[in-house]
Amino acid sequence: METENAVNYKFMGRSFTDLSINDDSSAFSDCNSDRSGEFSTASSQSRRLFLACTNSDNSDEFIRQLVSDLGSCSIDEQKNAALELRLLAKNKPENRIKIAKAGAIKPLISLITSTDPNLQENGVTAILNLSLCDENKELIASSGAIKPLVRALRTGTSTANENAACALLRLSQVEENKVAIGRSGAIPLLVNLLENGGIRGKKDASTALYSLCTVKENKIKAVEAGIMKPLVELMADFGSNMVDKSAFVLSVLVSVPEAKTALVDEGGIPVLVEIIEVGSQRQKEIAAAILLQICEDSVVYRTKVAREGAIPPLVALSQSGTNRAKQKAEKLIELLRQPRSANAAASPSDL
Repeated sequence: METENAVNYKFMGRSFTDLSINDDSSAFSDCNSDRSGEFSTASSQSRRLFLACTNSDNSDEFIRQLVSDLGSCSIDEQKNAALELRLLAKNKPENRIKIAKAGAIKPLISLITSTDPNLQENGVTAILNLSLCDENKELIASSGAIKPLVRALRTGTSTANENAACALLRLSQVEENKVAIGRSGAIPLLVNLLENGGIRGKKDASTALYSLCTVKENKIKAVEAGIMKPLVELMADFGSNMVDKSAFVLSVLVSVPEAKTALVDEGGIPVLVEIIEVGSQRQKEIAAAILLQICEDSVVYRTKVAREGAIPPLVALSQSGTNRAKQKAEKLIELLRQPRSANAAASPSDL
């Protein structure tokens, strides 16, 4: 497995290599737990949960009973058990370990394959909430969760889609899981969610893809799945709240030649130049870094970037940007101003 570091430049005061998917940067969805908010605090489930969790002994006994109910012949009992475990794992972090130790993970995974949408959704979301505990991630993956989560991405409700994307993100934070997730068919489905999902779905998909695409074979899968079109469209839409997120994902992709070609083919160069002209300071910095990556080994791409009028905004950035943005802009200006004839013979990516 070949894993590559993210681009090393500053974003919101942190370098890309220091940015963790776990941090609370607005660049990505946090995927911290299910954010459905659909449960009434006056519901019978909530009252039962409150009473059960007022002391540790009751909580342990209650969890064991819920895990037992997951194997019931009654669909309604399974639904109630999955919902209550979902809520327990959401509301009290210490319950995540208790629930896993009580043996809930495998029966919850089996619910993810259910044809009942509500049962599947609660199974997916309970697994997401359990995966927030680092101690549970390896157990969840080794118990066979990846393929059912991918199935939920394909067949589930919109909430199940989003929470499955978040759960896969959490599992991908264990390095060994990244290739397995990519080979399970997750990446085309995440690209589809990025393109066609709601705003939360787009955020969740971009976060998961950013994590998964630190592995080279996943970068290629993402490009083959057509990721460049939605990335370019989202970067071009300053009202989408997705410019930074899309650029982050693009920054990890463009280390492979296939991504550079797809970016140019989808009209990404003029979009990146526009970002350098009118984007925020951090957007300008990341756009300059991406253009530098695609221009370093290609005279043809340098020519395209120069013809889009990139030099004037790059000069402005070199004078008024962040220190790292200034460095990227100056280096890119130097490349763009080099005579074509001096480099044409030494540009393998142009062949």
